[in-house]
Amino acid sequence: MLAIKKATDHMGEGELKPYLRFILAKIRLMKEQEGPLEAAAAELIELYDELMGLQDKRMHWDPVPACTHVHIVLGDSFAGSMKLALKELGREDTHKLIVLRDNYAVGPLGDLDSPEGRKARSSWFRDNITEACEAYAEFEEDYNELLDKLEHIPEQAEVLVWTGGNACEQAGMRHALYLLRSKRKRNAISVRDAGADCEAFHNRPDAFINYRHSGEIPTDKLREAIIRLDGSGTLHAAEISRLQHEWQEITKQTGTLRIWRDNTVLEVTVDYYDPYLLDTLDKLQPPAGDNGFLRAARLIGEALGYCEQYIGDSYFEYRLREMIYDGILEIKGVPAAMRYYSIRRKRRTDREPSV
Repeated sequence: MLAIKKATDHMGEGELKPYLRFILAKIRLMKEQEGPLEAAAAELIELYDELMGLQDKRMHWDPVPACTHVHIVLGDSFAGSMKLALKELGREDTHKLIVLRDNYAVGPLGDLDSPEGRKARSSWFRDNITEACEAYAEFEEDYNELLDKLEHIPEQAEVLVWTGGNACEQAGMRHALYLLRSKRKRNAISVRDAGADCEAFHNRPDAFINYRHSGEIPTDKLREAIIRLDGSGTLHAAEISRLQHEWQEITKQTGTLRIWRDNTVLEVTVDYYDPYLLDTLDKLQPPAGDNGFLRAARLIGEALGYCEQYIGDSYFEYRLREMIYDGILEIKGVPAAMRYYSIRRKRRTDREPSV
């Protein structure tokens, strides 16, 4: 810890946050996955080594004239894997990275491209998501920094917007294309589905994996996907316009939860996953002697592991708290974070009328 502090003493907060977010995302993914952890641990070690060197080399997003590609990715976990893959390929100077860190599957998106809309989104997260106070404290600053990076994409660079089979990355991809609307006449723009690419390269009838989001893809497979980029898939103006229009339609949705179904970012009710969480709770066996209470973190981890959609643990934890408030669940502990409390279905007492 002292070594990390020494290495980061000279870093600005804006430089440090992406690394810390990626470390936390990788640790969370390691906890969720079953099986060998060697690959994830190796990535964390490599990231640690890079972090140690930042006191000598400050990291900036500063495309040089030799920049040939700009990759736009969703989420810190995928961004960290992409950065490592580019470094291992020796392309970190010619391939630059822009990260959209928002979870577009969750929270209001109305008028997101206006200060009022961003303020409303930030307020919703602060009111409902436990971890959001810090993450959204500088939401406006982060958004303006994103716009500045997009504006300074070199004219000669090909822009690759990466997406995946989930509402977060699909909505985020459309938002990125909308923000790139002034660039489409100057830069070639492509959209790549990282999970679909890796599945096509490696899946066999007797051995296959389906990636719910790009952050699950190991760096070695992502590296191969980058090597196989051949310039195909450049979007025509009509395709870009269609996807930009779809983003504008998404921002008209008034709800706070979206899923990816039938190639559409679909709005669903805020309690859409409540029955799924309750069913998962009923299937799990609480520890003996704990009076039927189950750790919230265990329930959420199980729900994440088997959910066919990528939503994120913060939203599931928000719904647990809402079901506690509604009297559906009982709580033992303090709901400051999911690891601090346990839950069970509310038990009917003799004084409560039967239905």
